[in-house]
Amino acid sequence: MTGEITIKKGLRARIRFSIQLAASLIQNANFKGFFTGKIYRGSIKNVCVPGLNCYSCPGAVGACPIGSLQNFLGSKTFKFPYYVLGLLLFFGALLGRAVCGFLCPFGFIQELIHKIPFPKKKVCTFKGDKQLRYLKYLILAVFVIILPIMIKMTPAFCKYICPAGTLEGGIPLVVLHGKKLAMQVGSLFDWKLAVLTVTVVLCLIIYRPFCRYICPLGAIYGLTNKVSLYRLSIDSSKCVGCGSCTKACPMAADPLRKPDSPECIRCGVCADVCPEEAIHIGFRTVKKENGTVTDK
Repeated sequence: MTGEITIKKGLRARIRFSIQLAASLIQNANFKGFFTGKIYRGSIKNVCVPGLNCYSCPGAVGACPIGSLQNFLGSKTFKFPYYVLGLLLFFGALLGRAVCGFLCPFGFIQELIHKIPFPKKKVCTFKGDKQLRYLKYLILAVFVIILPIMIKMTPAFCKYICPAGTLEGGIPLVVLHGKKLAMQVGSLFDWKLAVLTVTVVLCLIIYRPFCRYICPLGAIYGLTNKVSLYRLSIDSSKCVGCGSCTKACPMAADPLRKPDSPECIRCGVCADVCPEEAIHIGFRTVKKENGTVTDK
């Protein structure tokens, strides 16, 4: 029985890794762009992908929802972003932050970096961690909404913060087009490169630091965790309250006390370590009613 559980848990992790890899490749399927330096501008580029994936990445075949939202809000002729908000609400209502855990290319990159051996890793939490998590909501309000509205044609988050854009778009384009493009970008590129460097170093120490503290897309999806169809639930008839799930959560959420935490990316680590298999993640909830476990 124990062997069957171990195989099942290992399979769950492999399936998630496969989905992350496939999602990253599909969203960056313009492979020739990485060799030519030309950005794909076909009709599919008008469609927003669910995760954070820079529009300027040579491989990107879709638009980043955060970049698109800023473009709508910052356009000279203001138009309410019905399309972008509609897609964000759709993805959020369906999956919540499972988008971050399964479909976001930059989230996947952070996880891969975190696997690199490093002496001072902080797997879960540290002093000031909880307070820093509110920063992503401030960034969403100021850099994604307020500044683009006030300063037209300026996607502030993409321009001044987003390390995904530097990694996926800026560096490949500068490498392919040489010093001429680097000189045109100037000190702004140096600043973005510094932000990316800090992010990479933090990834070595902290699990998905950009997702925890900075990402405005994660902030949006986190708010939908309570209503999303894909959710985490606890079978209270099996749970013994050992706390293994809370200790193991790489995002330092508390699945037992707050299964709908906005920090939960539905990665499944808590379900893997649960000795009683009391945690379910999927499109149904399991709960105890009048002493009987029911599926909902």
